[in-house]
Amino acid sequence: MNQLQHQAIARPGETWAVLRRIIAENGREYRSAYIFATICLLTVSATTAFTAWVMSPVVNQIFYERRGDLIVLICAGIMGSFTLRGLATYGQAVTLARIGNNLVARYQRRIFDHLMKLGVGFFNDTRSGQLAAQVNENINGIRDLLSMTLTSIARDGVTLLGLICVMIYQDPLLSLSSLLIGPPLIYTVVYLMRRVRRIARESVQINSRLIGAMQEATQGIAIVKAFTMEGELARRIGKLAESAEQRGNKIARVSERLTPISDMLAGLAVTGVIAYSGYRALVLGQPPGAVFSFITALILAYDPARRLARMQVGMERSLVNARMIYELLDQQPQQGDATGAVEARITTGEVRFNNVSFRYAADAPVLKELSFTAAAGKVTAIVGASGAGKSTLVALLQRFYDVEAGSIEVDGQDISRLTKHSLRSSIAYVSQGPYLFEGTIRDNIRYGRLSATDAEIEWAAKQAAADEFIRQQPQGYDTPVGENGVTLSGGQRQRVSIARAIVRQAPILLLDEATSALDNEAEARVQEALTHVMEGRTTIVIAHRLSTVVNADHIIVLEEGRLVEEGTHALLMADPHSVYARFHRVQGKKGLGLVDDAKPIQTPPPRSRAKRAVGREA
Repeated sequence: MNQLQHQAIARPGETWAVLRRIIAENGREYRSAYIFATICLLTVSATTAFTAWVMSPVVNQIFYERRGDLIVLICAGIMGSFTLRGLATYGQAVTLARIGNNLVARYQRRIFDHLMKLGVGFFNDTRSGQLAAQVNENINGIRDLLSMTLTSIARDGVTLLGLICVMIYQDPLLSLSSLLIGPPLIYTVVYLMRRVRRIARESVQINSRLIGAMQEATQGIAIVKAFTMEGELARRIGKLAESAEQRGNKIARVSERLTPISDMLAGLAVTGVIAYSGYRALVLGQPPGAVFSFITALILAYDPARRLARMQVGMERSLVNARMIYELLDQQPQQGDATGAVEARITTGEVRFNNVSFRYAADAPVLKELSFTAAAGKVTAIVGASGAGKSTLVALLQRFYDVEAGSIEVDGQDISRLTKHSLRSSIAYVSQGPYLFEGTIRDNIRYGRLSATDAEIEWAAKQAAADEFIRQQPQGYDTPVGENGVTLSGGQRQRVSIARAIVRQAPILLLDEATSALDNEAEARVQEALTHVMEGRTTIVIAHRLSTVVNADHIIVLEEGRLVEEGTHALLMADPHSVYARFHRVQGKKGLGLVDDAKPIQTPPPRSRAKRAVGREA
């Protein structure tokens, strides 16, 4: 049995366990609204039972006994019953819709808040498009599970019970014979519930994959067209769409089997009652009023009985949705604030790595006993080939992950004992791939510090060499950037993200390839601006292009996760055999940054303690 099938099989009582959890989390909030909806549903049930009961006096006293004096009274009662039923139906429908819509909004907020607490590792392992699609598809299961339960119990269950009471009151023997259709109907429902449970989960997962794939294709449309991938992606998405269609058709075939089975059983019961009642009326001469009332109750009982049966099948689908939502909500953050974590008190911003080791996978160490100090108020550059661990180092400093061994200190405070919020509030970060959010240019810069004034935002943009092109936009700073800044060029997006970091005014500045998307002229302007911004701040710069770090106060050279050299540009270049010098020669020959796919440069034996990390492997 595969994992999908195993997860699809609910444990005994799981439906009620999930339902109890939903009620415990939301019942108090909607108690008064549910009481009102329940009263409305009970009113609907009572008027339905009255409709069946009143058929006996209608037939016997008006048509059979010809009591004209009762016509007005009976008609007024029927009219009042239908009016009351219509108002109650409207009241319960609107109330349940409001509750359902509020529940959806409540869980949307709750899920997003929970996702924001999960670590970066969760999102690295989960496709964002598929996750969003799965949440949207499953979140209605919470709403449907509650509304179906309430309507089934308060309306259909009570209605069916009331009609059965009318049937028993009118003719106990016929009632007993009519109820014989119950066992085969219950058996059919249980069988279909098991089938629907498995297929519904498969359908949700396939649909989420389909929507996620469509979202990714539209977001990467430039790459799709540049590499002529339209046909291949259309084939893949078409295959997913076909699978989703097949699952949808299978759910329809399985769940709708209940309709012909229940119709045949109901038809058998009605025809049997009519035949036996006709025999009693014709042969035994019994008045027809009780029979008409009984048949009316039997026919009216068919709808709530069918809805109750279908509700069980529908609840299985909603249960699958609710379970998948709670599987997400029950995901525990892999690294949270430590017990007793304190607020960070960062002033100078000195960063110290003490024998730090880290790995993403058990057999793939990324950093190995790394130790260095980024001096307060100075610029420390991290260089090395791709895969050397540069970006991981930045991620660890921001506690996107926790170190495996060793420690990281900021101003002498172990960051594992600080709250993540206070730590990150003291850091301004510019990533290698600039990311802009929905909204205007001004909004995106203000994300750096929500309390920033318009003047501060414009100052930050000037420092990032972005003010000129921003003012050339149709609406200036209030120009919408489109999805992920699609209306701006790569260099423009990067300059906006740099302005966002500048406006944060944090004591620590992290620049992960911050100028990689800029041309030479823009890079020079931004570098000049950053020179002023970095004054008095502890700055850690990661760069492939060594020309961007020549003026750094301290340079750290990484190779395969180890520190192999450190010093100033002049000191490291003084040794022609140093790794740093070799990087410069490679760039000079190819006119590129550090070659990502190049093999690690073999490091010669240590020549100078000032340039080599003491006790480190080269």
